[in-house]
Amino acid sequence: MVKKFITGYKALAKYTNISPPKSRLTRIIIVAGITGIIMVLSLFILLFLMTTMPGASLTGPLPVLTTEQTALGNRLRTHVDMLANTIGPRHELEREGLEQAADYILEEFRRYRYSPEVSIYGEAGFRNINVTLSGTGDTNGLLIIGAHYDSARSGTPGADDNASGVAVMLEMARALYGEELQHSVRFVSFPNEERPYFNTPMMGSQITARLSAEAGENLIGMFSLEMLGYYSDEPGSQHYPPIIRNLYPDTGNFVAFVSNMSSRLFLQQVVGAFREQNVFPSQGMAAPETLVRDIRRSDNSAYWDYGYPAVMVTDTSNFRTPNFHTLADTPETLNYESMARLTEGLVGMVITLANPVK
Repeated sequence: MVKKFITGYKALAKYTNISPPKSRLTRIIIVAGITGIIMVLSLFILLFLMTTMPGASLTGPLPVLTTEQTALGNRLRTHVDMLANTIGPRHELEREGLEQAADYILEEFRRYRYSPEVSIYGEAGFRNINVTLSGTGDTNGLLIIGAHYDSARSGTPGADDNASGVAVMLEMARALYGEELQHSVRFVSFPNEERPYFNTPMMGSQITARLSAEAGENLIGMFSLEMLGYYSDEPGSQHYPPIIRNLYPDTGNFVAFVSNMSSRLFLQQVVGAFREQNVFPSQGMAAPETLVRDIRRSDNSAYWDYGYPAVMVTDTSNFRTPNFHTLADTPETLNYESMARLTEGLVGMVITLANPVK
């Protein structure tokens, strides 16, 4: 590298009257300095690409809830209470709870006048559940909104993780029924997001992502609704992985939209469309998966594995809530007013994305 630099330096000096350095130590110092400058500039460019999003996060005091938002918050609480309190732990070792959760989701979809499809897979007969709003456009474009309904094996009731995501998904499906959208919208609820099935062929979202790929579906993007109920206005309530620690607010009162770098353009469309709704604070980040590995910790990673754009929508999990995978993750700890505002914003966001301007 030093020889190549000196060769280039001599060529430049020929035309600029700059004398090449004579000392080998001096040459090494110059090369090291330039290399350091390039590395610093590269880091700044990477951070710029990771954190720069369209629009601005909502700031200041939020208005009093409307009557409709209050009713929405009550419905969200009912869903979470059913999944986390009445049903409780739901995973393969608590199979009755897992099946009851699936049955509840099916019945709710039916109450909203959908005709749900159930995809049964594996020898154990796990169930993926989905409903689709068919688009009116000629592009066959598809948006997927997904949430896992299983809980961790720690015995946690799983209110935030992930009854909250299922609740938001159900209310989004309720609100969007009957909307005329150019792109199709599919709501999917998966089992087996938690360990030991995470990132294995038995993970529910791995099955649905593979089926989309095999069918050649024109998937515009996927949303993984992952833990959406815990919010705090206390300074210092929000934490981050070390690499991004000082890039975002330290108050956990926002929703985060997170993607890998391949999904960055989709993420920017998503954040821009959400911020147009002007109902809830938001932050966005696109990061290399190898640099911030936590961005792979939900069903969005399954769609990345098949080359699809996907975004995790989250309250940031254990980087905010102290109740992650514990017995304390109960319905009483969630903020249903914030969830109602968020759900309303997500509905408006989907309508915007599903009706692209021609």
